[in-house]
Amino acid sequence: MHMVLSSQIFAGSPMTPDTDERPSKSAAKREAEALQALGESLIDLPRGVLAGLPLPEELRGAVELARNINSNSGLRRQRQLIGKLMRRIDAEPIRAALEAREQTHRARVQIDHRAERWRDELLEHGDAALEKLVTEYPLADRQGLRQLLRSATGPETPRSTRARRELFRTLRRMIEAAS
Repeated sequence: MHMVLSSQIFAGSPMTPDTDERPSKSAAKREAEALQALGESLIDLPRGVLAGLPLPEELRGAVELARNINSNSGLRRQRQLIGKLMRRIDAEPIRAALEAREQTHRARVQIDHRAERWRDELLEHGDAALEKLVTEYPLADRQGLRQLLRSATGPETPRSTRARRELFRTLRRMIEAAS
């Protein structure tokens, strides 16, 4: 009788497939450090943003307390406590809320950059640029933009500076409405 031992797997042997789905020690440590960093980032957020996040009361209180600590060692201990609290909760809703806030911020910055480019283009090329703008944004108020453009061009005066700012704001609102 011939036994094939190489195909058999004995319990507890190194060849036993890992049925335990726990993360490795290093992965668990990386996750704990990421949660610690996320918790510490909450300390620096503006109060209005912090108020809008889905935080458990205990964590919210710990973050508020950390904002008022001046001692380095006390702040370090408070940050460790915040990290400990972060490991006890589901941090995904907090991450998602912060990511949504970041995406909104990026979209606003992108709109501001587009408005700046159009303002500069209008100031440099005048009516030709205005025609391109109206082609791209058909609902643009051609007459209002032309008036602002006239006021914004010319020598640097308080009136022209105000007109440039108003031109930028008008372009930003127009681009936001079109988005």
